[in-house]
Amino acid sequence: MHYLIVSFTHKNTTLDVRERVATPRDDLKHSLLKKINENRFINESLILSTCNRVEIFCSVSSPTDATAHIFQTLSNYSSLSLEELEGCADIFEDQGAIHHLFAVASSLDSMVVGETQITGQLKDAYKFANDNNYCSQKISRAMHYAFKCAADVRNSSSISSKPVSIASVAVLKAEQEVGNISGKKALIIGTGEMSVIIIKNLLKQKVKITLMNRTRSKAEDLGSEFDGVDVVDFSELPTLINEHELLFTATSSQKAIIREEMLSECNFDRHWFDMAVPRDIDVKCFSGVSLFQIDDFKAIVNENMSMRQDEARASHAVVGRYILSFYEWLKTLSVEPLIKEMYTKGFEAARAETERVINKGFLPRQYEEEARKMSEQTIKRFLHDLTTKMRDMSENSKSDSLTESMMFLMGNMDEKPAEIPAKYKHMIKDKK
Repeated sequence: MHYLIVSFTHKNTTLDVRERVATPRDDLKHSLLKKINENRFINESLILSTCNRVEIFCSVSSPTDATAHIFQTLSNYSSLSLEELEGCADIFEDQGAIHHLFAVASSLDSMVVGETQITGQLKDAYKFANDNNYCSQKISRAMHYAFKCAADVRNSSSISSKPVSIASVAVLKAEQEVGNISGKKALIIGTGEMSVIIIKNLLKQKVKITLMNRTRSKAEDLGSEFDGVDVVDFSELPTLINEHELLFTATSSQKAIIREEMLSECNFDRHWFDMAVPRDIDVKCFSGVSLFQIDDFKAIVNENMSMRQDEARASHAVVGRYILSFYEWLKTLSVEPLIKEMYTKGFEAARAETERVINKGFLPRQYEEEARKMSEQTIKRFLHDLTTKMRDMSENSKSDSLTESMMFLMGNMDEKPAEIPAKYKHMIKDKK
């Protein structure tokens, strides 16, 4: 079994490519995951699709064959050529995949290092794949440790002490462009987590907020959580984009919801912030409209990164320790060594008891071999059904807790740790 990640992020891919491979809706995730899992070399998979990354995480039997299938599937899905996809994607295998997963979960690979959304987005991606049977035990094991690692990074460093996100960076960008935004009118489209963050940040600046969503009830539910947020019907979009100075949009639409023919000339400047992938706004150039997209926030992001370098280094050390811990734990979960240990201890007990009854004179010495064989056969008969069920359950996603319990009962929880791959040893200072 191997772990594999095919990764398209803000580091290696243009926004044009990311929005073509993105899966902003559940039906798109279903379609893509189903095709990915049809391949005989892929056992489990999940898709993480956010504004800054589209990553496919898999458990595979052959990384080479699985990677080829994933690229072909993505090419068919996105209508991008294999050459273009292969030329920009990063491929992570086995230990590299685990390191990348832990770093992503801990927000160390994010555009805004320390942002608070990515862990929740990864949990949602895992829950979707697990609930719909696209992933099971092998990916569950890695996710279990990824989330533990992310929590430890937050608790042991100050990297998230001042929570930031793409949404808060967008508001900061608006302040840089406009100056004082107090009293300005802002239209927010969408009701996801980004919209929540934007509303909170704009209300602090005393901005007048209008909220809309395709499903009005969702906008009303969100709007009711805040004072001073007006909710309007989505059908008013063509009118309102020509009446508001600020616009923030982050929907899951597969196509642009704002197009150039919807715009009218205004006697004020407009500043629009499109945080959706695929993009919500398809306007190339229009007088008085300044359009900012995800990749336009890099200057602020770079400043954020330079301020958090010390925290990031400390956090990477935590990730290194969790890689070591993961491989230690993974080794203990193999059921075959546990079964072998059960038989070994059973046979040792049989031999000790045979020796005892012989020494006590309960049996003549000449029957020692027969007595030992009978005792061992009794152990085999007793353990047969138990070990058969253990093997049958070994692929079940709930078997890890059973294996750990058996290890504890047999006194093997402190066995020798698995060897961490040499390429990660430099990251680990002290496992305490």
